[in-house]
Amino acid sequence: MKRIKFCTALMMIVCLVASSLATSMARAEKSADSAALERTRKQVKMLDDLYKTAVVLITTHYVNDEDDLAAGSAAVALFGAMKEKGWHEVRLLDATGQPIEAKNSPQDAFEKEAVAKLKAGDSYFEQVVEKDGKSYLRAATPIPVVLKKCTMCHDHYNDAKPGEPIGVLGYTLPIE
Repeated sequence: MKRIKFCTALMMIVCLVASSLATSMARAEKSADSAALERTRKQVKMLDDLYKTAVVLITTHYVNDEDDLAAGSAAVALFGAMKEKGWHEVRLLDATGQPIEAKNSPQDAFEKEAVAKLKAGDSYFEQVVEKDGKSYLRAATPIPVVLKKCTMCHDHYNDAKPGEPIGVLGYTLPIE
């Protein structure tokens, strides 16, 4: 009888230790996942600053008339190079309903929701998605008209209210 009670007590202790260990491991995994997500968010912010700064600098210093290469076109070429090299994906999305190119229209549920949220005043939108067993951060940031030159090629941007997004950058980055 004593032996049965001892074995039962021992089994309970083993179960408690195993449960505690599993909980600790789950917390550590969640913490690692959380840290990886935070690093990826930080990377999106850095890329967003870089791309938007480049577009403003190109527009300011190199776009003087309608025949010049538009900064948005240069940015799209840069986005393509980054995707081709396997770094990340960025899409330029129209938020006006009048895209210059049809391929810039929001394509999937994430892009459509992102445009709606950013046009409603949000400054950032994101979702974590799984694809082929890997986690990705999909994020979106607004593009407002910041220079009068922007309306040189996009006269319908004149209708935009100050600060209102006329476009969106949609990012897809692996969470590592």
